[in-house]
Amino acid sequence: MPTIGFIYPDHAAEDEYPFAANLLGDGIRLPVAHIYGTDLHAVPELLDLGSEERLAEGARLLAGHEPDAVVWACTSGSFVYRWDGATDQAAKLAEAAGKPASSTSFAFVNAARALGVGRVAVAASYPADVAEYFVEFLGAGGVQVVAMGSEDIDTAAEVGRLPAHAVIELALSHDHPDAEAVLVPDTAMRTLGVLNEIETRLGKPVLSANQVTIWEGLRLAGAPVTTDTLGTLFRTGGA
Repeated sequence: MPTIGFIYPDHAAEDEYPFAANLLGDGIRLPVAHIYGTDLHAVPELLDLGSEERLAEGARLLAGHEPDAVVWACTSGSFVYRWDGATDQAAKLAEAAGKPASSTSFAFVNAARALGVGRVAVAASYPADVAEYFVEFLGAGGVQVVAMGSEDIDTAAEVGRLPAHAVIELALSHDHPDAEAVLVPDTAMRTLGVLNEIETRLGKPVLSANQVTIWEGLRLAGAPVTTDTLGTLFRTGGA
């Protein structure tokens, strides 16, 4: 069974990874290595957080786990680099890790493509100016954002303290009739335990940051897994 390594910024909702490993079972290992910087949702700080040096340190911390693939588990710390910069970021991470690598931002695009989703609504925790980078990134990947809502939360720590009912309401309140799916970025947000409830209430797929990040790592390792517990993406295997 595969081992997927995740580089996670600071501390917020990293307990989603052992939670998912328990749901997926079959000996799947999802170790997390932490890198540290400011958790402010602001472009200069996010560019620093996702720097080559910090991610290389994360890769070194994961090396002892012998991962089959490595994912930078941070949406904003990848999409602020824009498409070309994020491509370079992932390539340098792969070089440092000696393994296939990606990031949460690419995971969102790949998951949307796998589900055949072309139009989405975004329910973002970030300030609007940061969230607009995500809209641009999705557009570069061929995913059209028909509605974007931002909650203007300044730090990842604040996002990590959101209770389940607030996460559900965030996703529900930013849906749009023309959206084929709702995207909930920010790996600082705990979403895995409420994905199925949100999808049932919306009647459409929901893609969340930690969900797509885990799916992306399994995809890179050539080990897709299906389960009924983590939304449409995992229920269908992205097919």
